Amino acid sequence: MRNTERHPVKDANSLWQIYKTVSFWKVVKNFIIIQIARYTPFVGVKNWLYRVFLRMKIGKKTAFALMVMPDTMFPEKITVGNNSIIGYNTTILAHEYLIKEYRLGEVIIGDEVLIGANSTILPGVTIGDGAIVSAGTLVHKDVPAGSFVGGNPMQIIYTKEEMKNREQLNISD
Repeated sequence: MRNTERHPVKDANSLWQIYKTVSFWKVVKNFIIIQIARYTPFVGVKNWLYRVFLRMKIGKKTAFALMVMPDTMFPEKITVGNNSIIGYNTTILAHEYLIKEYRLGEVIIGDEVLIGANSTILPGVTIGDGAIVSAGTLVHKDVPAGSFVGGNPMQIIYTKEEMKNREQLNISD
């Protein structure tokens, strides 16, 4: 199970009650900043926008590709380590609005992580240092450090140990 806080709601579904959970003006500001960053070709400018205006924790030399979509409601719950790459059109969610409840969860992406294009990362997930997430993956649970994962639902393709063995085979060829 992902590490999320559950908040039950009554009457209408949780998305219908969105502005009871997050300020309208916060969402407007975040949306504008995210849209500017999505189209900005300058990695340093994107990181600055995310750090200053969205309060995301972004490590040094981390690169967000074009069209990455961080959480609009709770971007401050996203942490990305040093020297990581977040691939084209990836979505990073720190919330999910359901019928009878909404959930919030920190998203922690480690150092030197590669997230492939068009991936979706759900709230409450930790992606360990050195992990590789294949393009188009739905990350619905924690990813062990150094592993290679992919698919929908996400599965471990290679563990850290198997990845090291593959690298050693490639070096000796």
